[in-house]
Amino acid sequence: MTAKAASVELADVPAADTAISKAPRTERGKRTLRKLLDAAAAEFGERGYHEASISGITQRAGAALGTFYTYFDSKEQVFRALVDDMGRLTRQHIAERVTGTSDRLTAERLGLEAFIDFVRGHKDLYRIVMEAQFVAEDAYRNYYRVFAEAYRRNLVHASAKGEISPGHEEERAWALIGMSVFLGLRYAVWSDDRPAAEIAAAAAELITFGLSPKREEGMS
Repeated sequence: MTAKAASVELADVPAADTAISKAPRTERGKRTLRKLLDAAAAEFGERGYHEASISGITQRAGAALGTFYTYFDSKEQVFRALVDDMGRLTRQHIAERVTGTSDRLTAERLGLEAFIDFVRGHKDLYRIVMEAQFVAEDAYRNYYRVFAEAYRRNLVHASAKGEISPGHEEERAWALIGMSVFLGLRYAVWSDDRPAAEIAAAAAELITFGLSPKREEGMS
């Protein structure tokens, strides 16, 4: 599988449940749903789940209260849908940035850079996803499970092509996700004063060479 195909796979892995019970069929309906989800991201991100309200979401979206119930039945349902949506948008952004890369290690560096860039533009992501573990634990777990499964398959394909060493693909997938999560927290949410490419390059060096001393040092 090429890096391009692997990136598409990352974007296309479906979530277990989109939580949208009344999915729109028209372009106008899709645009309205997008406005509601974007408004929900702002509302939950700024106020937290318990302080957020449906009226706050509709006001931010510039939509009538009845419009909300065209797509969702409750605040919890739109929150669950938002967690799934955040995951899909993140995967899509990363996939677009790594498409065309020639090997897995390059894709790791560019993917991490893309993730940091995405979080910088969606800082509410962390509050929403982290809060999900208390509000909708199954949605929280699924958010990462979807990432991990796509990641694992990409590592299997890269290993088969000789781009990385073989073995422990599942554990590696979760470890790499963990690295991204905390680098995103430190260099996108807490502070964004360093270039994302610089952070990604430092992490890529760790991914490529590990913590082992250089061969010359080891032989001295």
